[in-house]
Amino acid sequence: MRFKRILAGVLGIAVAGAAGITAAQAKAPFTAQDWAKLHGAYAFAVAGDGTILYVVGYGAEKGPTQHEWWTMNADGSHAKKLELPKGFEPMGFTRDGKSLYGAWKVNDQQQFAIFAVTDGKAAAAPSTVVVLPRGVEGAMPSPDGKRFVLTADPRPPDQMDAFRHVHEAKQTGLYVVNANGTDGAWWCGNLKHVTGMLTVGGGSNAAAWNANSDELAVLSQTPRTGYHYVAASIDVCSASGSRHVADIPNAVNGITWMDDGKEIAVLSTKSNVLTPEHVWTMPAAGGAAVDQTPALDGTAVQIAGDVQGRVWVLVYHGVQAEVDRFEDGALKRAYRWPAGTIYGVPVTPQYTGEGDQVAMTAGDPTHTGNVMVPDGDGLKRITHEGDDELAKIDLGTVRVVNWTSKEGIKLQGVATFPAGYVAGKKYPFVVLPHGGPEANDPLDLDPFSRFVAGLGYVVLQPEYRGSIGYGADFLEAIYQHFGDRAYDDVESATDYAIAQGWADPNRLAMFGWSGGGFMTSWAVTQTNRYKAAIEGAGITDWSSFIWTSDVEQIDYDARWTDKDPEAFERFSAMNYAYKVTTPLLILQGEADVRVPTYQGLEYFQILKARGKTVRMVTYPGSGHFPSEWEQRLNVMQEIANWLHKYNP
Repeated sequence: MRFKRILAGVLGIAVAGAAGITAAQAKAPFTAQDWAKLHGAYAFAVAGDGTILYVVGYGAEKGPTQHEWWTMNADGSHAKKLELPKGFEPMGFTRDGKSLYGAWKVNDQQQFAIFAVTDGKAAAAPSTVVVLPRGVEGAMPSPDGKRFVLTADPRPPDQMDAFRHVHEAKQTGLYVVNANGTDGAWWCGNLKHVTGMLTVGGGSNAAAWNANSDELAVLSQTPRTGYHYVAASIDVCSASGSRHVADIPNAVNGITWMDDGKEIAVLSTKSNVLTPEHVWTMPAAGGAAVDQTPALDGTAVQIAGDVQGRVWVLVYHGVQAEVDRFEDGALKRAYRWPAGTIYGVPVTPQYTGEGDQVAMTAGDPTHTGNVMVPDGDGLKRITHEGDDELAKIDLGTVRVVNWTSKEGIKLQGVATFPAGYVAGKKYPFVVLPHGGPEANDPLDLDPFSRFVAGLGYVVLQPEYRGSIGYGADFLEAIYQHFGDRAYDDVESATDYAIAQGWADPNRLAMFGWSGGGFMTSWAVTQTNRYKAAIEGAGITDWSSFIWTSDVEQIDYDARWTDKDPEAFERFSAMNYAYKVTTPLLILQGEADVRVPTYQGLEYFQILKARGKTVRMVTYPGSGHFPSEWEQRLNVMQEIANWLHKYNP
């Protein structure tokens, strides 16, 4: 029966195990093919009349994720699929609501363009296009609708870029242009390392317009190359130049004006771990930044303001995120999705004098992400993407569980059970630590957990020390301790599952990607309790990883690798390959720059040379996680095959 369940999970074959269930009524476990079919919706922008722009994403048998752009009234009526030019990705509405601005591919570069839209169909050619030498990264309109600020690399293009690349610090500046594309100019040329995105309601914005549309609050941060620390600066930028406001000796995320332009708010931290997680404010006229949420028992992860003067903050409490308002110096809950989690700060109209319609996105363990609007004191779903597909699937239950480790650490996790789970029966078990590591497992429909549970497993996703949602001390506990404290917490999750009677102690496995991939590659050097292990894009050699990842990684450990090499060797699985006895599957993209591919290859080679049971599969052209669906489906196939072979 177990073999049939595995075949059903991999091939999408429904197996009806109870008499009297007809073929029409039978539901199959969640499979990789189901993941590829699932649709989800994400709120993107709101027009002045309350019309919501949203994007629907879904997979396929092969190729990249597909995207469809739709508009809908806030009451859920008049959903309309848009016909857009090839290569155009909207970012928001223009002031009159009759056009969309966004990114448009011009000669393989992302540039800025505006397309008029009539009855759901965009014009064949843009009404406005702005072409910058190195392309455009993001765009944001001024509240009066007369100008846009674009983020872009201000340097001229490298004429020899086609056959050689010069490695140097990334530069990003601010280009301001009239809404009709005229009179564009670089503002504040001294600000060369503007950090973050320019998106509608993205919560990680690099700049924010003031209410008068004549100044920008700007966030800059030390670049990846040339620094072994992270520091940020806040400036106010206008056509006449910049005015320095404050220096912050740590990472910063998101920026907005508040208190009628008298104050500026950002997210930052006092922690060694470079995850901005508290709300800080400073006088716009200049002055020290002050932590306004020192006793926060969760983690603030996004901040954004709107033209109504509201400041929105996305805050994780455990595995659920809520939207708060920051007002009167405190966070106050505004919106929560009790069954699951909200994915980002709200999107609202962008222009002065428009309405105050709010839209956001939320999901839960039995629904994909969908667009929500306020409904009294709660939220109402106005899209229902994925419901038709999920109605055909037999999903097991998902529980948020809590336990205390033998060290006395209070921990939380998300447990996913196979369909038809029988209490008291022991099941094959997978512990699935998340990546990040400064992240968590949101209470939503997780495809990896659902897929492995569809193979007949109980899956537990532990929120180990270093996870967001549990306060600054819990987050910082991972600093210089990823291989002991965080690892001990993951091991305690397996102990807990066994103690609960869920997990068969003779059929244990571990699987993780990125930071969770490290945890897996490390765990098999520390214990032989797992019968099978699967690591995706995991760190195996810390000393080289610190310098070769594409983003700053010293939040794990800021010591110098050349001065304290032993500190980085301590938790490098490469140094303990001889101890591995667990069969290990290594999966990685060949174009991965977040955790460079050599990390997995180096580990594979030494394990293979030592005669260990190991298999490595790499994906051509793939980055940190495959974007092509034939590769994603193969990842799932490899996982199922490995578990079936070594943890039957």
